[in-house]
Amino acid sequence: MSADEDDDGGDGPHPRETQQLFGHADAERILLEAYRSSRIPHAWLIGGPRGIGKATLAYRMARFVLAHPDPRSPEVQSARSLAVDREHPVARRMAAQAQGDLLVLERTEDDKGKMRTVITVDQMRRNVSFFGSTAGEGGWRVCIIDSAEELKLPEAANALLKVLEEPPPNSLFLLVSHAPRQLLATIRSRCRVLDLRPMATGEVAQAVAAALGRDADAEVMEAATLAEGSVGRAVTMLEGPALALRQRLTQLLERLPETDALALHALGDAIAGVDPQPLATFVDTVNAWLSARLAEPQESRRMVRIAEAWERVNRAASEAQEFNLERKPLVFSVFAMLAETARN
Repeated sequence: MSADEDDDGGDGPHPRETQQLFGHADAERILLEAYRSSRIPHAWLIGGPRGIGKATLAYRMARFVLAHPDPRSPEVQSARSLAVDREHPVARRMAAQAQGDLLVLERTEDDKGKMRTVITVDQMRRNVSFFGSTAGEGGWRVCIIDSAEELKLPEAANALLKVLEEPPPNSLFLLVSHAPRQLLATIRSRCRVLDLRPMATGEVAQAVAAALGRDADAEVMEAATLAEGSVGRAVTMLEGPALALRQRLTQLLERLPETDALALHALGDAIAGVDPQPLATFVDTVNAWLSARLAEPQESRRMVRIAEAWERVNRAASEAQEFNLERKPLVFSVFAMLAETARN
């Protein structure tokens, strides 16, 4: 699992450089067995929450296929995992982003240096031309799309669909998705779905320690416990003020339905600005609080109210992020909703 995976990590190694995979041995086995059967589906939809290792697994599969292009070879038939030695030429080229038979489609910066919110139509046209060209040394062409729900433009989604419908020989698509149900049904239907589960706390701690080159000490364990199965989230907590913000927010949530106006003002200041991470930490922590309420035995009407609060909180946060709205009114609005939910 990579720390930087799925738009959710800090400064750990990128998935293309990550050699270790934690917590997803079953999913890795499924991919390996499909490949060495020589009947591997041409498109895979790797789904699951952010930060749990989806892109790491996708790059791991791509690396293995490009390093071992013949699924009938003794190396593939005897392999116990998708691991490829970091000194292998394919591994070195992938780490340097110089592997000609691998196309990676992800959001890029615009002319002003700002990260785009979608994968563009031009990028998808590169996909079409890539699969229309002659494959390199091994005969395989692999495309990783990270993440697939960022194909928001109809033209981009349709361009992908066209290639999925008529895939050339020895082509492999690996679509990373945080929310597979948001994708077009026609895209989902042309992919083999591989859902990854959130990692256990111990697995998260082990992966975080490996990514950051440190021991799984008490601080790592605390971040792993709060990360809800996401290594990327745990790394972010350890590399910035997110852990302290989460702890501070948790204290305010525990006091509900009572609220402290001064503390909420200070919280609004703490998540102000254009950096998306403090807002993401705010939303994640609130969602965890609501999830805990939903897990409690209670009458159906109360569960409906909690679910409605969840939807309103996340919609308000999404609008604040998209339209760059002031964060302090959001904090007061969210806590008013949570206080009402707690009272009821």
